[in-house]
Amino acid sequence: MQVRRLKIINILVLTLALTPLQPLQAQDNQGRESKINSNLAMVVNMPVGSTAQAVGTGWGATGGVGYNFNARNGIISEFLWNRMYPSSGVLQPLQGASAQSGTLNGNSNLYALTGNYRYELRGPMFGAYLIGGGGWYFRKNWLSREVTSGTGTVCAPSWLWWGFTCASGTVTANQRIATSTTNAWGMNAGIGFTLRVGEAPYRLYTEARYHYAPTKNVNTQFIAVTVGIRY
Repeated sequence: MQVRRLKIINILVLTLALTPLQPLQAQDNQGRESKINSNLAMVVNMPVGSTAQAVGTGWGATGGVGYNFNARNGIISEFLWNRMYPSSGVLQPLQGASAQSGTLNGNSNLYALTGNYRYELRGPMFGAYLIGGGGWYFRKNWLSREVTSGTGTVCAPSWLWWGFTCASGTVTANQRIATSTTNAWGMNAGIGFTLRVGEAPYRLYTEARYHYAPTKNVNTQFIAVTVGIRY
């Protein structure tokens, strides 16, 4: 009986000694995840600064792939697409300049190819990270019909955004535009949070990232709010 009691006591002592190591083992398993990372998500685009004077909230998608140096440091190459629509009343000055009747519509498609660095703190269930980088931003604007600028029209973001140029405070006359493009090198920075789902390393993530590109006429500035899944 004494021998059996000693065995039971030894087992209990060993179990209690190993219990504090279990969370560390979980963390260690997290650190041995794949060196390759990837992400896919939907995006809600909220314009800020001068961009907000021309377009409103938009939507889009983003995806990327990269390399993890270790559990905290990684790099990611990402592609972003966003579609933005004119703010209320923005197209009214252009509508009046159009020779054709009917409603004037328009939209802007933004494409970005960026390289980013991510610093992450991750636990067994939750995580948080900072991300930032830069790359190429390309914007294409589209109007449902050609608009010709008149004389003496006061220059405003509603004209500049769609590709018209100004001089001495007025829109340059006799410009005929239906589509226009602009591109520039830009940068981004943001913060995100993750939640483990299923087996590691799959995680849901939500992120808010500020983007800036000094595009022609009107700088492209927006906050991309992202919800998606990461590997």
